[in-house]
Amino acid sequence: MASPAPVADGSAAQNPLTLLTLDELRQRTSVKWRMHPPDVLPLWVAEMDVPLAPSVADALRRAIDLGDTGYAHGTAYAEALSDFAARRWGWHNFRVDHATVVPDVMMGVVEVLRLVTDPGDAVVVCSPVYPPFYAFVSHADRQVIEAPLGPDQRMDLAALDEAFRRARACGRRPAFLICNPHNPTGVVHRRDELEAVAELACRHGLRVISDEIHAPLVLPGAHFTPYLTVAGAENAFALISASKAWNLAGLKAALAVAGPQAAVDLNRMPEEVSHGPSHLGVIAHTAAFRAGGQWLDLLLDGLDTNRSLLETLLAKHLPSVRYHRPEGTYLAWLDCTALGIDTGQSDGEPGVASDVDGPAKMFLDRARVALSSGHVFGTGGAGFVRLNFATSPAILTDAVARMGRAVDTHRPSAG
Repeated sequence: MASPAPVADGSAAQNPLTLLTLDELRQRTSVKWRMHPPDVLPLWVAEMDVPLAPSVADALRRAIDLGDTGYAHGTAYAEALSDFAARRWGWHNFRVDHATVVPDVMMGVVEVLRLVTDPGDAVVVCSPVYPPFYAFVSHADRQVIEAPLGPDQRMDLAALDEAFRRARACGRRPAFLICNPHNPTGVVHRRDELEAVAELACRHGLRVISDEIHAPLVLPGAHFTPYLTVAGAENAFALISASKAWNLAGLKAALAVAGPQAAVDLNRMPEEVSHGPSHLGVIAHTAAFRAGGQWLDLLLDGLDTNRSLLETLLAKHLPSVRYHRPEGTYLAWLDCTALGIDTGQSDGEPGVASDVDGPAKMFLDRARVALSSGHVFGTGGAGFVRLNFATSPAILTDAVARMGRAVDTHRPSAG
């Protein structure tokens, strides 16, 4: 049999999700693999079970060999993203001088909120949504207003209109924090939806901040639209990183990008914010956007395969669990309400984990599979779990089979 053909970044043309064994993965010391005992299959936090893309590994090795571990400098990161965005998304008017490096996406969100909102102002989010949206906004002394997603898991424009109206009444400078693509549902917002958001935001006087950390992870059948490319987004911001698509969460660096009317705000960002990103992080993220595209394509093929495999496995082992195929990310949002398990609704505080019984805790206790509990994602999350399918087909198959056996033996209490 012929060897796999090499690709431009030096890797063999193989699915990155199939290259590491479970024993090799268990040698990792990150939170995904050390939070739970060794008998647990961890499909919760957003880390992928892949080796580094060769282009990224080579860039890091070169930096280490040179002792290049000082302070980050220059615009190479923004230039690499600009080229990537033009090739992948048709974003040809990306302004490198309208981008600045920040420690990571969520810290960038907070710093932008400090520029365009005041303490006590409202920040609208579309729930269920990434739990740190609640925690980071609240810790920044802003209040969260929810605009729940519709039954189709897409943004509900009527709910947004009402939430924007409430936000405007709560303070002088409200904002909308959008997740694009959406975490945890995997919905990739269409251009017409984003244009409608921009129109509503303009009408109500909200500034939009778009978390686009999952932007490179759009799967076949969908197309990513950068928020800053839609009409009406000129005074908005985007936060973008290579973190999720190339598995670089431990190498801190992201970019805050301003629309043309928001550049003056971005120029007010305190200089000390630029001290937070890691120089090695900037090197890694730059290499990912500049030379990691073919590796990313192999990954996307593997994620697409796993997306279909998960659908098959759920139909076989958990037929009562409802699954909407995600259009992007490597996250599956599973509706477990039909299982009749206590949903943990009494916990009450979005974004905060608890020990309340629910599907995630049942699967952890009885199946030894770690998932993210839906209740921490806010309104609409109770009774759901989020499953990370960026793993090998073998691990994914074992995990869902375990979950099915756990449901077969689980008997909810009569009380």
